[in-house]
Amino acid sequence: MMHIYIFGSLCRGEISTDSDVDLLALTEGFDQRLNKEDFSIYSYERMTELWREGNAFAWHLFLESRLVYASDDKDFLSTLGQPSPYKNGYRDCLKFRELFELSAKAVLTDTTNLVFELSTIFLALRNIGTCYSLVALDKPCFGRHSALQLGTKSLNIDPSLYKLFEHARILSTRGVGTAIINPDAEQLRLALKTCRNWVELLCEEVNNNE
Repeated sequence: MMHIYIFGSLCRGEISTDSDVDLLALTEGFDQRLNKEDFSIYSYERMTELWREGNAFAWHLFLESRLVYASDDKDFLSTLGQPSPYKNGYRDCLKFRELFELSAKAVLTDTTNLVFELSTIFLALRNIGTCYSLVALDKPCFGRHSALQLGTKSLNIDPSLYKLFEHARILSTRGVGTAIINPDAEQLRLALKTCRNWVELLCEEVNNNE
């Protein structure tokens, strides 16, 4: 049995020249036709567990995924109903805060893996924004710009700098785009203090709201 879903930016209509296609494959066991570079691959049992846990990814799929193939002509995710309430926001935020701190320290002290570290910082900022939105907002934000879509709690840096963090993510994960030059890297280093203060604020907000 197999079910394939599309999720992410295409389902939100947020299509740009650097958009990728996020695909989820649910299978009962190993399937040699599925490449891990192209699909997020889960067993039915694990996906059911994520639903039961109220995992952030389960909520993402519940709110934004679309079925594109079902070997049994049924929508498996819809049979799971609504995921349990999201209760691990603070735990998840602390995990991403740690990632942010490790990469921020590396960016300030070592340029060996600069693009990778900037990419990780972007990942942490985006996911902390998503965790906050799941806990505190009526409409969760799952996109790349989640950190900028939180109303008064949005990350207050120049959008062009956030775009540079995002560019580092695309460059690191897909190898697409121009190199990040030293002046841009220095601007991002200067923005880290603002980013760190925002991370601390949102972690506290999530802890208070959860």
